Amino acid sequence: MTRLGVLDRISGPIARVRLEAAAGVLEAVWVGHDRLAAEVISLDGDYAMVQIYEETSGLKPGEPVEGTGAPLSVTIAPGLMGETFDGIQRPLEVVRDAQGWYLERGANVGLPERAWPFTPSVTEGQWATPGMRLGSVQETTLVTFHVLVPPGLSGTLTYVTPEGDVGHDHVVACIRDAAGVEHDVPLAQRWPVRTPRPIAARLDPNRPMITGQRVLDTFFPVVRGGSAALPGPFGAGKTVLQHSLAKWSDAQVIVYVGCGERGNEMAQVLQEFPELEDPRSGRPLMERTILVANTSNMPVAAREASVYTGITLAEAYRDQGYHVALMADSTSRWAEALREIAGRLEEMPAEEGYPAYLPSRLAAFYERAGRVTTLSGEEGSVTVIGAVSPPGGDFTEPVTQHTQRFTRAFWALDRDLASARHSPAVSWRGSYSFYEENVAAWWREETQVDWLALRRRAGDLLEEDARLEQMVRLVGADALPDRQRWVLLMASLVKEGVLRQNALHEVDAFCSPAKQVRLLKAFMTVYEAGVEALGDGVPLVRLRDAIDVNQLGRMKENVPEDGVERIDEMAVEALRAMTNLRQALLSDRGEEVPA
Repeated sequence: MTRLGVLDRISGPIARVRLEAAAGVLEAVWVGHDRLAAEVISLDGDYAMVQIYEETSGLKPGEPVEGTGAPLSVTIAPGLMGETFDGIQRPLEVVRDAQGWYLERGANVGLPERAWPFTPSVTEGQWATPGMRLGSVQETTLVTFHVLVPPGLSGTLTYVTPEGDVGHDHVVACIRDAAGVEHDVPLAQRWPVRTPRPIAARLDPNRPMITGQRVLDTFFPVVRGGSAALPGPFGAGKTVLQHSLAKWSDAQVIVYVGCGERGNEMAQVLQEFPELEDPRSGRPLMERTILVANTSNMPVAAREASVYTGITLAEAYRDQGYHVALMADSTSRWAEALREIAGRLEEMPAEEGYPAYLPSRLAAFYERAGRVTTLSGEEGSVTVIGAVSPPGGDFTEPVTQHTQRFTRAFWALDRDLASARHSPAVSWRGSYSFYEENVAAWWREETQVDWLALRRRAGDLLEEDARLEQMVRLVGADALPDRQRWVLLMASLVKEGVLRQNALHEVDAFCSPAKQVRLLKAFMTVYEAGVEALGDGVPLVRLRDAIDVNQLGRMKENVPEDGVERIDEMAVEALRAMTNLRQALLSDRGEEVPA
């Protein structure tokens, strides 16, 4: 440690330091006698401005500031899975055990120490390249941690530790570079949070991340390595939907960042996640989950850092060949932290007081998503889903507007749908996805259905239903002609049978792509056959009596994943009843009966 200087002025989480030695921008430092974690954010002559990641009450001018000589970094090592960290990667359970329930300042603790069973995958004398796997540790039942050659390092392996138990500080390999310099590679490595980890190449976003939520997968898909915004007012169900995504999506690793959310909501997350069961393995979901918890009553500067901590941990597992989903809840609180820090730095405010660099910070965050070829030649991805909490549900406020610019999927939650107990409350009129063309070939290959055309037909039905709703409010549904009333009936079935999904139902909580397509195809086939029947003069009342509307609406819950063929059978039964009506009517009129 190097003494950098002394505190000169303190304003909340921002302090000015009178320098006695050279400091670097973004250098991690320790502030005061309590050694509070902080980071240098600007330099001006003999003074440096630092943001402190802990409560600053009691700090006094004149207290020392020490430099670490390194940027704010996270530890990449076995033991991350199942842990809950604060915004600067301090394991909260370890801090609690050391200090009690009421955390004190200056807790400088790392990952819990334990011995890990290491299995080498290289031998001495091999040529090591960046990203090469040196060995592995079975971190949990669901996740194997791979120890990689650090980026930028290559050379001859002069030492590889034999199979056995090792600790975080244990050197697992030694590499001699081209200049003859020896480099030790420990089990635990460090990486600066504000620097994206390098990759070999970016891959085309042509594979959807299956969420198991029909309204998302079918109508507003997100790709592996894509980015999605989840805006919604208080009580619209953002947290519940993110829980469903964490549990049911086909991501192999989940990183959940609670950034500035209310303490009671974050406490609920910390209570519920350990109890969730991974549906694919039957093991606890926490065995493939990392939680980063930073509530609204914690220091505001740590809230700003927590997002970078989460994305860096996600990139670390991406580089090991995993498909990772990062849930950030919420980026609005992160932006508010930027606004408060910018105000204390007396920076020129932009719209609604946010700093002028808010768009670039949001862009830098979402651009770290991607499906990539890693340095070792494997495929990995980080999919970023950022919740946005616009004040009063106003989607025109700056954070929501800028987020729309940098994400290609926009899942807008609607307060009215939430109030009507329609869950998930994703608005089919206010949401969109620009990934549909990218994933169309995958859907066609997996389901043997023209997915784009099917969802377009369903979208047209919902649009016509929205137009008719205005007329219904004025004249009532009974005043409409039969065809328009049929549109209203079938649109309500699509909303109930496809767009609505019960996260707590044993069958309906998850819906596979095959079942999603079959459900939507069944409803659209019945709808279009009904339009033909009405055109031939079949009365709507007889058409409704011929099909079991309730049975069709409950297919999503009554048909399990291993029996999706039953959906086709029920659709055929409805079509047969409608065809019999048409044939009887045409026969009575002496007209030719269609085949």
